[in-house]
Amino acid sequence: MVVRGLSATAAEDMELRRKMYRHRKLLQHIEGWLFASPWILGLLTFFLIPMLASIYLSLTSYNIVEPAHYIGLGNYKEIAQDPLIWHSLKVTSVYALISVPLSLFLGLLLALLLNQDVRGIAFWRTIYYLPSVVSGVAVALLWEWLFNGRFGLVNYLLEILFGIEGPNWLADSRTAIWAFVVIRIWMVGGSMLINLAALQGVPTALYEAAEIDGANAWRKFLHITIPMISPVIFFNLVMGIIGALKSFDLFYIMTGGGPNNSTLTFMLHLYRTAFEYMRMGYGCAMAWVLFIYLVILTAIVFRSSGTWVYYESIRRK
Repeated sequence: MVVRGLSATAAEDMELRRKMYRHRKLLQHIEGWLFASPWILGLLTFFLIPMLASIYLSLTSYNIVEPAHYIGLGNYKEIAQDPLIWHSLKVTSVYALISVPLSLFLGLLLALLLNQDVRGIAFWRTIYYLPSVVSGVAVALLWEWLFNGRFGLVNYLLEILFGIEGPNWLADSRTAIWAFVVIRIWMVGGSMLINLAALQGVPTALYEAAEIDGANAWRKFLHITIPMISPVIFFNLVMGIIGALKSFDLFYIMTGGGPNNSTLTFMLHLYRTAFEYMRMGYGCAMAWVLFIYLVILTAIVFRSSGTWVYYESIRRK
């Protein structure tokens, strides 16, 4: 067929160019999918497929040894009547309610202190960040020794400096959870580093304009620094809540949930149920209960963010 205004040779040449262009675009799409395939396979293998399997297993009675037996919502009904489930959820929530705000406050305070142009500041930034990258097992063993009631360094310092006889931190149900709060605060370096990066991104022109208007340091912090870094504070809040509610390794190594289940977090109880008591179906149901709880809390935080998180690119109505 001859295209209007073009000879037969020119039309054939144009059609050939179109085919080559479509072929090249197809090759580009194939190359893109091939480069993305490791991530896609990882997502399917380690996330989506296990997630779907967990949904199914949560509706079954499954003990790993025998085939899964479908029981519908039986596991969820049992969870609603299990007092240990609600106790572990309470322990986890109390731990998050105490540790997350303290971590946010101290992470911001440390970032403000380390956002100074003084000699050796890089050394101090490294020192405060190091606890965040240390192995969880090493941290647990270290703090287990520090909180030892007989020869721990914490009680030794309390007695030397203040003349106070310290408690047996990890063996007393009244103080055990506070020991983990202290460890959580000690590992605040991650949020500190993120806050520090946000502070260094605040435009200096805003501070200069505020100084011209006569604003003092407190007003500059309250009306410039906090609004400008509020998205980062919001990020640290969400990640802190998620991290606190799925705490496991320190509690498992240091106390195993004791004494008297005072440090039995939800994840620790889930691990025991699924892998020690071999109730995998019930454990999957517990995992989905925790997931729903996390979704609800995260949704509440996101809902509230409109009143206190400032995004420079979004104009408030």
